[in-house]
Parts: sequence; C-alpha cells; structure tokens
Amino acid sequence: MASITGDTQPHHVVLFPFMSKGHTIPILHLARLLLHRRLIVTFFTTPANRPFIFESLNDTTVTILDLPFSHNVPDIPVGIESTDKLPSMSMFYAFGNATKLMQPDFERAIQTLPRVSFIVSDGFLWWTLESASKFDIPRFVFCGMNYYSTSVIRAVDQDRLLFVPESDDELITVTRFPWIKVTRNDFESPYTESEPKGLIYEFIMNVIVAETKSYGIIVNSFYELESVFADYWNRECQPKPWSVGPLCLAEPPKARDEPYNNKPKWVHQWLDKKFDQGNSVLYIAFGSQVEISLAQLKEIAIGLEESKVNFLWVIRKSESEISDGFEERVKDRGIVVREWVDQREILMHESVQRFLSHCGWNSVLESICAGVPILAWPMMAEQPLNARMVVEEIKVGLRVETCDGSVRGFVKWEGLEKTVKELMEGEKGKEVRKKCMEVTEKAKKAMEEGGSSKCTLDLLIDDTCGKTT
Repeated sequence: MASITGDTQPHHVVLFPFMSKGHTIPILHLARLLLHRRLIVTFFTTPANRPFIFESLNDTTVTILDLPFSHNVPDIPVGIESTDKLPSMSMFYAFGNATKLMQPDFERAIQTLPRVSFIVSDGFLWWTLESASKFDIPRFVFCGMNYYSTSVIRAVDQDRLLFVPESDDELITVTRFPWIKVTRNDFESPYTESEPKGLIYEFIMNVIVAETKSYGIIVNSFYELESVFADYWNRECQPKPWSVGPLCLAEPPKARDEPYNNKPKWVHQWLDKKFDQGNSVLYIAFGSQVEISLAQLKEIAIGLEESKVNFLWVIRKSESEISDGFEERVKDRGIVVREWVDQREILMHESVQRFLSHCGWNSVLESICAGVPILAWPMMAEQPLNARMVVEEIKVGLRVETCDGSVRGFVKWEGLEKTVKELMEGEKGKEVRKKCMEVTEKAKKAMEEGGSSKCTLDLLIDDTCGKTT
C-alpha cells in the first residue's frame, strides 16, 4: 500500500465533530495528530461554534469551514448551536436530529474542496455516511465512548439481560463478561425498554446502522487499557476499530512557567499559590451538560465545607446559587469557577491531586493521563458504566456514597465528606493513586514512537490513503 510520506500530493482529511464541547475537544486533538503526519485538514463547524474551534487551532494550518445551522427547529430555541447551551437535556435528541438539515450544505462544501482521502465524523452525525458514500469517500465514525461501555451495552442488549430483574438496582451478571455485574440503573432509554420506540430509539438506531456501514471507527482509547473489550469488539462487532488515544496527549502539557492561553488566568494563579503552600487540591467538575438540582448542589457545598479539603469547583452559570455565604466561608481553601476552563490544564497542575467527576469519557482519560485518581459520581448517558470501569475494572478511583446505595441515588453531605476524605487521605486513596500512576505510564507509552496508538494511527492513514491514491 502507498505510504503518505512517499506521496508528492498531501492527503486531505475532513473532520466534523458533533456540536458539543465534549465531542469537539478530542477531535481538535486528532486534528493535530493528523497535521503531524503531513495531512491537510479541513474542520467543519457552525458559526456559533467557530470561535472555540478557532481559538484551539489558530496556531495551525487547519481550514475551518462554517455550515449554517437551522434556527427554525421545533423545540430548539433560536440561536442555539451547541448542546451545552440547551436549556434542558430533554432537547438533546431533537437537536441531534436537526443536524441532518446541514447535509445539503455539507455536500456542497465537500464538492468545492480538494479531493478528500477520508472523513472522520462524530457518530451522532449519522447522515454524513450518506454524504461520504455519494462522493465515494471512506467515512470513519469518531466514537466518544470506550470499548468497555460499548461492549457491555451490546452484550446486555443482545442477551436481553435488563428485563429479568425485578428491581432497577438488582445486580445482573453480564453473561459474556461474567466478572462484571451491572444494574438496570446503569443504562438509559432505549436499552431499558422491552419494546423501544419514539424519537430517542429512532436516533440511536440511525447512529448504530450508519456506524456498522462505515469504513471504520476511531476510538479515543488505548489497547493496553481495555484489551479484553477491544478484542471483543474486533471479534464480534462492525466496523473495524482503531484505537488512537488518549487524544489529550496529542500535545505535550504546558510547563508551569508557560503562559496559559485559556482564561481565566486567576484560576491558575490560585493553583500556583496552593502548590507553593504545599497543599493538595480536589478538582470538582461534572461536565457542561449534567443538570444538578439545587438540593444536591447544597449537599455538595456542605460536604466540601465539612471535609476541610482544598478544592476548585467548576459549575455551570445556571447553578450559580449554591448556598448562602458558602464561598466567603471557604475562601481560604476553596474557589468556585463559573467560567469554562481548560480541564486538561487544571488536571495537569501539580497541586491537583484528586478529581470528583461525573465520569464522562474525556474526563476519565484526562484524569488518567494526569495521574489523578477519580471520585466517581456518574449522572447520565454511559457515565455509570464508565464509573464501573474506573472503580472495578482498572481500579483508578473510588465511588461516592449515595444515601440509598443505588447508582442514581441522592448524595448526602455526610457520604460525600466520607468518600472525599478517603480519596484524599485514606488507605484506599493511596492504593488507587498508585494504580493510577501505573496506568498513566501505559497511556503515555501508547502515544509515543512505537506505541500501540501511534502505530495504529499510522496504519489507519497508510491503509486509507493507500486505497485512494
């Protein structure tokens, strides 16, 4: 097969993320890896998302193209072009379906570009397979999930295991992976319905069918982290998977004395101060899409106050009202941030030693790569399965304690204080810290010269570009 390094004409790749920061950030990292391999990269987005993309890629040769996003979509407020701006996550699937309205503009844009060697588009943009097929371009699905969660979902769904237990919290043995036990509460619709139908089911089926018919799937993970599940996917599922992560290691981390490009700088100055004082910091963030009740926010605040740990808590602007006088009372050891921060930069800071996280897959990878153990508090989507992976499979974290012991139970401040202290100071915390450092080294090696993910991406490019020359 032809190697791209031997071609005089550089190959051209189109990247198209779903309009959500959690889906976009890893594809921004992928863009840099493709540039390192001398490919031309075109990045599709929408006008409202362009500033974020531009800020990330303005030091590169990536071409950024905007596609108009329809503002006449039922149930979606005018002007919203990203899921983290939705007033409620109940609108998510209507938003996802509305992306198909961009298809004609996407196809017109493709026709104006230099020949495209392959397209990488988010799994939620299922309709891009039709566009790619129309122009005879291989389409890779970008998967924002890991092998563990996708494999467990598939195994449980195919064997219809969720319809046996009487309780949502009854443990179920996953037949194909008998050491794994899950509950119905670890899953969301449509997997918990015996006869699924409606908008959510239709959306998920569109995504799955397009995925199986695509040329390949790019997974933001590395083989050594979950080899059993990568092997299962290779053996049982379509299309062929390519493990190219952790993509957050595409660029080396900033040194402490380097200027930070992303605001707010005062956050990094506060972390620097904590490091100079010899204090360890607990970082708390639940992603841009998780909705947390006011009652739960208040319990978190009390738990942090009572735990006496140093903390940096990032919250959504809509969650601004936490608890009267809380920030004033904890000002010497904790800060609340209501702006978007570069999470990887925060986690890589020497003072940050633990992470209270919703276990979105990007967050898990960034934490692993920074050597920071996780206190897992899953809230939606596949996060409960990610939490099981973190705590039970790779053992780099502990779980929060819900008041009724269930996956989706309410967390009282006493349970939070207890698990925070255990992670920060206890023996279990020390054990997961040691395990986390071991996994961190494996992650770094996977992305280095000769590493599994580095070699996989090279093979993917040679294989695909060889077929188009």
